[in-house]
Amino acid sequence: MQPPGPQQPPLYAPSNGDFTFVSSADAEDLSGSITTPDVKLNLGGEFIKESTATTFLRQRGYGWLLEVEDDDPEDNKPLLEELDIDLKDIYYKIRCVLMPMPSLGFNRQVVRDNPDFWGPLAVVLFFSMISLYGQFKVVSWIITIWIFGSLTIFLLARVLGGEVAYGQVLGVIGYSLLPLIVIAPVLLVVGSFEVVSTLIKLFGVFWAAYSAASLLVGEEFKTKKPLLIYPIFLLYIYFLSLYTGV
Repeated sequence: MQPPGPQQPPLYAPSNGDFTFVSSADAEDLSGSITTPDVKLNLGGEFIKESTATTFLRQRGYGWLLEVEDDDPEDNKPLLEELDIDLKDIYYKIRCVLMPMPSLGFNRQVVRDNPDFWGPLAVVLFFSMISLYGQFKVVSWIITIWIFGSLTIFLLARVLGGEVAYGQVLGVIGYSLLPLIVIAPVLLVVGSFEVVSTLIKLFGVFWAAYSAASLLVGEEFKTKKPLLIYPIFLLYIYFLSLYTGV
C-alpha cells in the first residue's frame, strides 16, 4: 500500500460568521446565548419598541394579526348620503307637485324619471300625522293604501300599454298627496261652512289628481287616458276621506 499523501487544504474555509463543525469532545465546552434584537415600529415619526408577544408573533409568521387596515373613505360618508337622501332634490320635487302648471318652467318629469323613496314616504307620514285626531289606526291604513293603491295604478298602467315602473308610480302618488296637506289647515278654519268646505275639498282632490295624472298619463295612452285618470282621482278621494273621516 502507498502511504497516504499530504492532505489537500479545503477549497473553502468558513469564516467566523459561518457554521463550523466541531467534534463531540469540544462541544461540551461550548456555551452561549442568542439575543433577540429589539424591533421598533415607526408610527408617525416616533419609534416604539415592540413587546415580546408582538416579536414572537412576527417571528412565527403571524404578523398579519397585528396589521391595522386604513380607513376607507367610503365608510366615512354622511348619514344622508349613506341613506341616499338628497334634500335639494326632494325640495325641488315638492315644488313641481305643488305648482303643476307647465308655464312656471319646472322640469316636472324629474318626479317620474328620477324616483326616490324617502321623499314620498315623508309626505305620506306627514299626511298620516295630520289625520290622527283620535284615530291612530288611520296611519297604518294610509300607508297601506299608498302602497297597494300605487300597485293598482301601476298594474293598470302596464295593462293599458304604459312604460312606467312601480317605483315611479309609488313616488308620484306619494308626492301628489301634498295638495291635500295644503288644504288641511284651510279646512280647519272653514269647516263650519259646508259649501266652502266642499269646494275646497274638491279643489284639493282635483289638484292632487292633476299633479299625479299629468306625470303618469303620457302620450302613449292616447285615447285610454280617462281609464287611468279616473282611478287616480278615486284614490285621492279615498285619501281625503281618511283625513276628514267621511
